[in-house]
Amino acid sequence: MPLLHWLTRDEDLRAADRVPYRLLDEVPDLSAGEGDDGLLVQGDNLEALKALLPFYAGRVKCIYIDPPYNTRSAFEHYDDSLEHAKWLAMIVPRLMLLREFLTEDGSIWIQIDDDEGHYLKVVSDEVFGRKNFVCSIQWQKVFAKKNKALISDSHDSILVFAKNKVKWNRNVLPRTEKQKSAFKNPDSDPRGPWQSVSYTVQSEDSDRRTAYRYEIPLPAGGSAKPPQGRHWNGLPDRTDALRDDNRLWFGPKGDRAPRLKVFLSEVQGGIVPDTWWSHEDAGNNQEAKKEMMAFSGGGEPFATPKPERLIQRILHIATNPGDLVLDSFLGSGTTAAVSHKMGRRWIGVEMGDHARTHCALRLQKVIEGEQGGISKDVGWKGGGGFRFCTLGPAVFDADGRIDPAIRFGELARHVWFSETRQPIGDAPAGPLLGVHGERAVALLYNGILKDRSAGGGNVLTRAVLKLIRDDLAAAAPDFEGDLVVYGAACRLSEVTLKDQGILFRQTPYDISART
Repeated sequence: MPLLHWLTRDEDLRAADRVPYRLLDEVPDLSAGEGDDGLLVQGDNLEALKALLPFYAGRVKCIYIDPPYNTRSAFEHYDDSLEHAKWLAMIVPRLMLLREFLTEDGSIWIQIDDDEGHYLKVVSDEVFGRKNFVCSIQWQKVFAKKNKALISDSHDSILVFAKNKVKWNRNVLPRTEKQKSAFKNPDSDPRGPWQSVSYTVQSEDSDRRTAYRYEIPLPAGGSAKPPQGRHWNGLPDRTDALRDDNRLWFGPKGDRAPRLKVFLSEVQGGIVPDTWWSHEDAGNNQEAKKEMMAFSGGGEPFATPKPERLIQRILHIATNPGDLVLDSFLGSGTTAAVSHKMGRRWIGVEMGDHARTHCALRLQKVIEGEQGGISKDVGWKGGGGFRFCTLGPAVFDADGRIDPAIRFGELARHVWFSETRQPIGDAPAGPLLGVHGERAVALLYNGILKDRSAGGGNVLTRAVLKLIRDDLAAAAPDFEGDLVVYGAACRLSEVTLKDQGILFRQTPYDISART
């Protein structure tokens, strides 16, 4: 597969590995509502994604991001004027981390314009796999012409990749009232409104399709034959059965070639999404700014918001109620707001102060039941809640030492994730973190065995090993794999470790090396 090369490529591909793990500190004054439907994180999204991985790796059904487009324009809330190589250096490590969040049947939707869109496709092919590319959607973001432009730009692209295209399933879209209006009932059929579709198909081999090229009598007299290069979509027996069932339409006077009737009642499951999204179906920039003005009290809106109908369309296709949605370039908060209204759980990351002044304010109003955007369409009445967090201290300092303020449960998440690449869920009450495949993992840290002395609970001794083995036997009686133990020191010999299938990793050095 062709690869994209730029000056700092090798360094940028390793950038995510160098990002320190940091804790999340909740800000209760900016959290709102009841429940844990959403998580809003203020901070650099590369560091925030690394901090979130031990909690949410492999659990996100849909990621939508709208990163800076590198248009060489100045925006109030972020720098959208990065040089091309720097833009690639920004986006690549973030894409690499985002991939780890997706469920096996999840998908990522990346919005971009033509300035970097083609380069983004190439690097996304490398990160997500070219075989997992689904499509490129064209969204009509504006409908007014720019008369001073050489060619008026009216669309953005949305690149869609699946984590595993074989396992990804999409939902169909509901029919709009305009689409339903195409179904009529001119013959008062008791089965209700219908529309007609062609009863002919293209003949790939006319010699083999002679039996399908026959005359069909018309109700008004005479007969019809299929056009040149086409044949009827059925042999005479099928045509007669359809005619007897009043499923062929010969026009109001009965003098036209037959067409097949398709009833609205039989197709109300929805329509297959396509790659052209008009502003009538998915909103536009002007609509998005009006939505922003409504909840910002008429103040200066965010420069590049997205309309709620656009995100609604994406989430309808890619998720179901209860699924987890992530947007690490949250901007004005549209993804979080729409996810909340649609009954999806959500995570949003935004770096600037508008995480507080725009996003948090918007989500508070959503919880209170604001009626802008898609609220009426989905019957939104308010409710739920979200937590607002900032990035806390790094787990390790510049010298690789564990911050003494780090608690056992916090370090346990990072140790488990570094070993398994899976979230741990609730931190255990003892040193045994769990069993993953043919490996069990234990952590001795910060007095988990009520003894912080050098020869006590943070050091692997025979007595400590017995406690871990007892817990392991209770949790997984049939386990016969290796036991990985993290601790400050080990008092067991190399021979004992080998004989008992123990892999000892010293904290903090072996943790920081593996993250």
